[in-house]
Amino acid sequence: MSFRWLSKALQSRNKERLCPVCPSISRLFSDVSSHSTPSFGIVFDIDGVVLRGDTPIGGSPQALRKLYHDSGPILIPTLTFLNDGALKIPYIFLTNGGGFRESNRASELSKLLGVKISPSQVVQGHSPFKQLVDRYENELVVAVGKGEPAAVMSEYGFKNVLSIDDYASCFDNIDPLAPYKKWTARLTCHDSTTKLVPPKINVHSQRVQAAFVLSDSVDWSRDIQVLCDIFRTGGLPGRNFGHQPQLYFAHDDLAYQAAFPAERLGLGAFRISLEAVFNRVHPHPLEYTTYGKPNPFVLKNAEILLQQLVQSLQHNAHVVSHASAGSHHFKTLYMIGDNPSVDIKGAQQAGHPWFSILTRTGVFKEKENHPQFPANLVVDTVEEAVDYILEKECTS
Repeated sequence: MSFRWLSKALQSRNKERLCPVCPSISRLFSDVSSHSTPSFGIVFDIDGVVLRGDTPIGGSPQALRKLYHDSGPILIPTLTFLNDGALKIPYIFLTNGGGFRESNRASELSKLLGVKISPSQVVQGHSPFKQLVDRYENELVVAVGKGEPAAVMSEYGFKNVLSIDDYASCFDNIDPLAPYKKWTARLTCHDSTTKLVPPKINVHSQRVQAAFVLSDSVDWSRDIQVLCDIFRTGGLPGRNFGHQPQLYFAHDDLAYQAAFPAERLGLGAFRISLEAVFNRVHPHPLEYTTYGKPNPFVLKNAEILLQQLVQSLQHNAHVVSHASAGSHHFKTLYMIGDNPSVDIKGAQQAGHPWFSILTRTGVFKEKENHPQFPANLVVDTVEEAVDYILEKECTS
């Protein structure tokens, strides 16, 4: 994604239309010659905040457009025109969801919301798995979840990764309920036309060293069965007991807001089910590591990404100096979410400079603030949240 800063003269000429809420916000970006940088950044959750399913909600297209330099009208709801204005306020999406490559998710969000979104602005629950490449780069690992989990892990640098679909298909009768599952065609690794398993991987002799759950399991019964087989036997189903391979979850959300009016069970529910079953059939409790919000390190990583985004803006404007080349420090970072126990709790645990904003368009729908994890501000929609931020920053 290419970002550019408007010159001081152009900003002055367009001063009245740079910020719909407060024209004076252009002062934050006008003094390019003195290397001025934004003192705040914004982090958006996705499901229940800007989208419900594939439908924009809460005035999200209009809200995001206010974070760019204006470049013409936007067509809603079709969003057939993609705003090509340059980014003026740094923001990223931080979602526990996933299953798809960040580049694909950025492209999808760009089309749905009508603004240019870079892959570097999309952080998913499984994005931290990149940090484990050095440990498992050449080991056999299994990827679980909807979407394209194996492709995601391969893009991260894992060289011997199989989806649990492909892995399970290599073991006859490993899923006793397979004959009754008619909703999709089942392929086997013995079908030479599908090439599901690379020749260098022999699943009948190589032990799985780790399993990564990137997103919601599509087939709970099969995935729990196969994962229990892997973990009980030390990574080789059908053999004797062995040391449990490592298990990583992208997040631990119990529920999330999808297209259905009521919340849907999330990856946390699958984790609870897997753990309960495994602990009944194995003498030692299941060991695992979870990522995603509300872990404070996730918010810290978001801050680093926003700092890098600011530096990218400066670099594209050719205004990077020795003083600004280091880490940029934000006065305020805004976390906009719909789930008190995930988004708001995460911001609270991260502490300064985080400011939490809770919307009523997703998991949270109450009139009053959440009693256990109260946000700094409660609003109806994400557009109200953005308007509040811009007005506050203009007058501060």
